[in-house]
Amino acid sequence: MSAPTPTIRNPVLPGFNPDPSLLRVGDDYYIATSTFEWFPGVQIHHSRDLVNWRLLCRPLSRPSQLNMLGDPDSCGIWAPCLSHADGKFWLIYTDVKRYGRTSVGGASGASLRDFHNYLVTADRIDGDWSDPVYMNSSGFDPSLFHDDDGRKWFVNQLWDHRPASNRFAGIVLQEYSVKERKLIGTRVNIFPGTPLGLTEAPHLYKRNGWYYLITAEGGTGWGHAVTLCRSRTLTGPYELHPENPFLTARHRPDAPLQRAGHADLVETQDGQTWIAYLCGRPLRNRGRCTLGRETAIQPLVWGADGWPRTTDGQGIPQLNPPAPDLPSHPFPPSPARRDFDSTLLPGEFQWLRSPWPEELFSLTARPGHLRLYGRETIGSLFKQALVARRQQAHCYSAATVIEFEPEHFQQLAGLVCYYGAAKFHYLYISHDEIIGKHLRVMSAIPDGVVGDSFTAPIAIPTGRRIELRVEVDEERLHFGYRLEGAGAWSWIPQIFDASILSDEATMPGLPNFTGAFVGMACQDMAGTARPADFDWFEYRERAYATDPTTP
Repeated sequence: MSAPTPTIRNPVLPGFNPDPSLLRVGDDYYIATSTFEWFPGVQIHHSRDLVNWRLLCRPLSRPSQLNMLGDPDSCGIWAPCLSHADGKFWLIYTDVKRYGRTSVGGASGASLRDFHNYLVTADRIDGDWSDPVYMNSSGFDPSLFHDDDGRKWFVNQLWDHRPASNRFAGIVLQEYSVKERKLIGTRVNIFPGTPLGLTEAPHLYKRNGWYYLITAEGGTGWGHAVTLCRSRTLTGPYELHPENPFLTARHRPDAPLQRAGHADLVETQDGQTWIAYLCGRPLRNRGRCTLGRETAIQPLVWGADGWPRTTDGQGIPQLNPPAPDLPSHPFPPSPARRDFDSTLLPGEFQWLRSPWPEELFSLTARPGHLRLYGRETIGSLFKQALVARRQQAHCYSAATVIEFEPEHFQQLAGLVCYYGAAKFHYLYISHDEIIGKHLRVMSAIPDGVVGDSFTAPIAIPTGRRIELRVEVDEERLHFGYRLEGAGAWSWIPQIFDASILSDEATMPGLPNFTGAFVGMACQDMAGTARPADFDWFEYRERAYATDPTTP
């Protein structure tokens, strides 16, 4: 019996990893993805076989490169573009400072948006990246095209705020001068888009004398699609792919990977073309994508007419495409438990917005612990002490142990399942003048009649370490707690709705583009920075739902 054909398990980057930019340099493959309001900015994953991937670095890590204080939820770093030319790496990205609300039906408010586009470079992808060069603010989803004559061209989506206009006004092109470190020449609109609308996410390529322009259209929800067009000249006009959109799940509700769009292309060493694109995996029972927008990849084939197509010719995302003929290169798995013994935060964790993490947490103030300093309210757009990691499976368990002695109700700390300021479930410890030290759950409900809710407080003893735990089974979320080493867990009686931690649970017009995180948080609204110490954090995925209260 012959060995089974190796396959890829999509999505290759599970959990919140949208807007992939796929690059090969020699035998190494890299995918850069958006991080939005989470700091440091931009995730870069590495692979040598397109099957196995590891988180390699986050290049935007200094205040001189990125400061997102005040950036709204789901804004910040959008759509990085990673390229390699002239012996170095180039990274283009957007920092979104304001999100206008009138591009979505039912929304209200001004359509003005602030998109600031920048360029950074590095000699090594995992080395120090330069301070940014400002490019423009005319729209978002920028990328840099290196033509074979040595000239460089900057493309981005054009935003038109004027009344009765198409907000997504096409793809504009302008030359970038390396010597002058700025855009030069005239801006040209090279592609107005198709009737699908919401044209964004441009990338340019050159092949056999043709310029190919790939874009995303149809919005980043269920109608998302990949559009491809080509031209003999850089500035167009561009003709559409004969089966446009050439990759989408917009008419296939049965497809396990939905929302396919925002794509990029790469060639393997033997010349095979692969496409990376974002996708979403909806919950079976609720149809919401709590994992946010993830990254999948699959091969393409080129026809005699000079157009690429999916290998099955159907133009839909594939859950398990055949793996490329490359030597297998697995990486060691990340440990399920992190003990915070290093002076560096484990790679899977991030925090929100601030380039000054020392104001929010410390790994040296109490060695072997992550100390969070009580700062602003949970959901603050400025100094929020919240350290978390992505939810990467529909079913998982997470736990931590906390030492925290609050003196009054304005001091809180605990375990949080978080999407944004209007979407979270927070199991926290606090103190009040009636019950004393206690724990309870606070929930922010984005689409409910009441915007927030609280469970009844449960008294707990002072001077004891408390273990906190969450079990998530698709749309069901259950919190537990116990005194450290006490044996059996006690469970909050309510079952919480995990599906609110999704792009789809929202009010009209709000930005909702990230995904669910789970982690640790601490607040002190009295301004005394009361700290909470966390000894370890554990995250384990499960393949199927279980009842945590069942032995």
